[in-house]
Amino acid sequence: MDDRGSFFNSHLFLGFDHFERLVDSLPKAQDDSYPPYNIEQLGEHGFRITLALAGFRKESIKISVESNQLTIRGKQETDSSVVYVYRGIATRQFIRTFILADGVEVKDADFDNGLLHINLLRVTNPSSVRVIEINSNLPTKAHHQIEKSSK
Repeated sequence: MDDRGSFFNSHLFLGFDHFERLVDSLPKAQDDSYPPYNIEQLGEHGFRITLALAGFRKESIKISVESNQLTIRGKQETDSSVVYVYRGIATRQFIRTFILADGVEVKDADFDNGLLHINLLRVTNPSSVRVIEINSNLPTKAHHQIEKSSK
C-alpha cells in the first residue's frame, strides 16, 4: 500500500480498489487538446462523444472498452510519394481515453465528414432493497473463504 492518501483508501469504501487501478491506468501525459471533442447529453440517459478527426479514415480508428475505460486510437499513414511545399496539416496518431461510470454502455459509433460520434447509454436498473439473513451456525472466530454465488 502506498502513502498517496487516495480517496478510495478509506475504510468506508469497500470494493472500490478497481476504481483506483482504473485511474492509475490512464495515460499520464495525455494531450488534452488533440483531438478536440465534445460531450453532449442526449435525453435523460444518453450521451454522445464527438471527436473531430479531419484527415482520418474510418479504417484508421479503433474503439475499445475494457474495465469501464473507453479508448479511441487513431493512426494516420503518410504517403511517401507526396512532396510537400508546405505542410501545415500534421499526420499524427492519438489515444483518447474516457472513464465510463458503472452502467454506462457504448451503444454504437458513426464516422461522418471527419467527425466520430460515439453514442453512450446509461442503463438504469430499478433500485431494490434486499434483506440479508443472518446465519447463526458458523463459529464466530472461524475464517473461511467467501465464494461468489451462482445467482
